Amino acid sequence: MLTGPRVTLRALEPTDIGFLLRLENDPALWDAGDTRVPYSRYALEQYIERAAVEDLWAVRQVRFVMGTGPQGARAAGVLDVFDVAPGHRRAAVGIALLPEARGQGIATEALDLLHTYATTALHLHQLYCGVAATNAASLRLFRRAGYTEIGIRRHWLLEIGGAWGDVVEFQRIL
Repeated sequence: MLTGPRVTLRALEPTDIGFLLRLENDPALWDAGDTRVPYSRYALEQYIERAAVEDLWAVRQVRFVMGTGPQGARAAGVLDVFDVAPGHRRAAVGIALLPEARGQGIATEALDLLHTYATTALHLHQLYCGVAATNAASLRLFRRAGYTEIGIRRHWLLEIGGAWGDVVEFQRIL
């Protein structure tokens, strides 16, 4: 567990199934990813089970639950580290928060914890992310967290309504 003043980054637990079902099956979040169909309880239970034993360096990704309260028991969202490239010492980062957890500084504190962990434990040199150009809250989050805008991918996301959306690319040298 990585613990800050209000936020804990922790591993997925079997008790997170309800939270994960709600988060992964929220159509409002589908534009940010590649999935457009709901996940079954069984599929997510299997995912949690595999995540408990997978090695970050073997699968090149890890998912943290952003939790609040004692030992991070109250799940507020997820922070994903993926596309880990050990040879280049970099990784991508993604964040998804439940609607009621937004605007409370949870993601900001989680990124601070991640930056320390990425530097001291993973020995990464940089983190990067892509944010939908229409996602004002995430654009603000990554700018405030010290990420630099390095480009725009035009017409990168096909939104659920059929329109094409741009993605703003960010990078942070640690």
